[in-house]
Amino acid sequence: MTVTLRYFAWLRERVGRSEERIDVPPGIATVADLIHWLKDRGPEYAHAFERAEFIRAAIDHAHVRQEAPISGAREIGFFPPVTGG
Repeated sequence: MTVTLRYFAWLRERVGRSEERIDVPPGIATVADLIHWLKDRGPEYAHAFERAEFIRAAIDHAHVRQEAPISGAREIGFFPPVTGG
């Protein structure tokens, strides 16, 4: 499965790109699995996702929990926590 990943705010800065297309490896079934796999891709990803429990995600423009399955996704976006004021 090929999917577009989009990174927003400081995640984009830490990863060093705003988006990329990847082939999801076998065995990656959820957003959490994908984050864990991304952390092993290099120091920039490890730094971006070091506090993975705070990262928010959206699959095809719909916000989801990290337990959400990614099967069939065309786009997955990653966001840092958002605060209002």
